[in-house]
Amino acid sequence: MQPCRYGLIGAGIGASLSPALHEAEGRHHGLDLSYRLIDVTEPGTPTDLDRLLDDAQAEGLVGLNITHPFKQRVVDLLDGLSTQARDIGAVNTVVFRDGRRLGFNTDAYGFAESFRRSLPDAAVDRVVQLGAGGAGAACAYAQLDAGVGHLTVVDPDTERRGALGEALGTRFEIDRVAVASPDELAELLEHADGLVNASPVGMRANPGLPLPAGMLRPGLWLVDVIYMPVETELLLAARARGVRAVGGAAMCVFQAAAAFELFTGRTPDTERMLGHLDRLLTAR
Repeated sequence: MQPCRYGLIGAGIGASLSPALHEAEGRHHGLDLSYRLIDVTEPGTPTDLDRLLDDAQAEGLVGLNITHPFKQRVVDLLDGLSTQARDIGAVNTVVFRDGRRLGFNTDAYGFAESFRRSLPDAAVDRVVQLGAGGAGAACAYAQLDAGVGHLTVVDPDTERRGALGEALGTRFEIDRVAVASPDELAELLEHADGLVNASPVGMRANPGLPLPAGMLRPGLWLVDVIYMPVETELLLAARARGVRAVGGAAMCVFQAAAAFELFTGRTPDTERMLGHLDRLLTAR
């Protein structure tokens, strides 16, 4: 079998299912694929992102996936970006090629495909998104690119939400994009068709609700991009209030499939990967 090595850099990623997902698909393509987790919260692991990239490149890895909190920080450490990654301002896939570090964003594709599959008939005139970080930037780009009429990004960090709003305004019509603080959220949701949680609140390492449950109402749809845990507190609260709610498992698979192709040059079977992730999550 042909060897192929890559991995994932992030914080609190010890429970990630990415190794199992990529390695299983690799076997179907005759690859001796190994996927390494580089968790900067683990004792003895360097936290210098540039050094981690250097070490991986020197060890002969073909590339790395990048996750929270490095998707935006990594941009300045790369030699080149895909057009989409440049527009988004965030990278979740770095490919080492001919001595260069090339950055791509497969999160936007993952969100778009997941949404198309899970909520094909959802109204998208007005959408509110929580989170303006790396994942948030990709999800916002994907929504506007797919035709969301108006998107408001809510984030407690004034500088971060402002920077994302400015970046989106240069790529899309400025009157389709707005940013807001969390204290404006209740009023925004009264007039929204849907809500996207692209913040880290709800992850295993950061449990809880990203907004008061009382703001959720019937008629609203919700996408929570977190996939571990499968049933986040937000999903449970939303469904209890009659909200049509979708988790992040499909987005995880579609972004992973696109990254797999960048790393290996092989076209993955996304249906097979969806089935595999479902079994992994059920086992967890």
